[in-house]
Amino acid sequence: MNGSVKIPQTDPSANYRAHAEEISAAISSVLEKGRYILGEEVAAFEREFAGFIGVGFGIGTGNGTDALHLALRACGVLPGDEVITVSHTAVATVAAIELCGAIPVFVDIERNTFTIDISQIEGAVSTRTKAIIPVHLYGHTADMEGVMYVARLKGLKVIEDCAQSHGARYQGRMTGAWGDAAAFSFYPTKNLGAVGDGGIVVTDDPKIAQKVREAREYGWRERYISEFPGLNSRLDEIQAAVLRVKLRFLEAENDRRRAVAKIYDESLTDAGLLLPLSESAAHHVYHQYVVRSADRDSLRTFLEDKGIGTLIHYPVPVHRQPAYRNRIRCAGPMDHTEILAREILSLPMFPELTASQALRVVEAIRAWSSGRRDKR
Repeated sequence: MNGSVKIPQTDPSANYRAHAEEISAAISSVLEKGRYILGEEVAAFEREFAGFIGVGFGIGTGNGTDALHLALRACGVLPGDEVITVSHTAVATVAAIELCGAIPVFVDIERNTFTIDISQIEGAVSTRTKAIIPVHLYGHTADMEGVMYVARLKGLKVIEDCAQSHGARYQGRMTGAWGDAAAFSFYPTKNLGAVGDGGIVVTDDPKIAQKVREAREYGWRERYISEFPGLNSRLDEIQAAVLRVKLRFLEAENDRRRAVAKIYDESLTDAGLLLPLSESAAHHVYHQYVVRSADRDSLRTFLEDKGIGTLIHYPVPVHRQPAYRNRIRCAGPMDHTEILAREILSLPMFPELTASQALRVVEAIRAWSSGRRDKR
């Protein structure tokens, strides 16, 4: 990030500092015990996080991409199968599908929530379709009632991508508790972030849980004996210990994110931007606060000059990226996806962001907006 930036777009180190004493004690405890892989901290975190989501099982993994990959495998997705998802997502969603040898099929997103357009799912189903991955983006939930209806109608598995929705709810029910399985990432900038990589699969299905547990460690049921080809993707003890500390503060920190979002909502209504919407069924946890402007690049440059960091999540839809362009099938027009990529901008958003800092962001945006009006 530019050294002149005074308000970063995100700041995981601030979250560490907020809990530094407890995190240091948790790490020291792990080091002193001498069990660093799949020990009591991982087992405890798996139980605690599954309980937080409201499901029976949690299986820690090395990262969120592996969590999604292992969940797909455990749900029976095989090479050549098709998986319906969105192009407006982190590329990890698509990478996980391809790690299974499966084929991503893209549908467009809703223009207001930026999540999967459920009206397009049924038309994308073919004889090879095995699963749907709804992505809960920016902290807002996909329409899980609609997703589950189509999935049950067509006999498809649902694997929720919850990498950006820790603590978000749809109709009062946690994301991660709707589908057959769900994958979370604990990348440091997430609402619940580790101090390195980490992920987890959650499910209410004991068979899926067992398959993930075995597959994350070489397909072992008995140590050193692989019953089927697996991989090495284990959440380590230090990360689990850190996440156990942070989990206790997640709801309060999500409330702080919502408070920052409220400042933006109330102060930017006439600033010439399209502001994020929250559907009535959704409890938004604002992993990102994403605004839209046809003059996005001008705004970003203006804010950078004022010492305010921004990011674009995500600048190029997956189906337009070099690795996937002209190779992955889009089930229909991707109009909203294409437009969104040109207009979105993520404003500063993290729980330690103060009200005064948020208001500085507001003042800068309003100054930019005023300048644009003056030039007309």
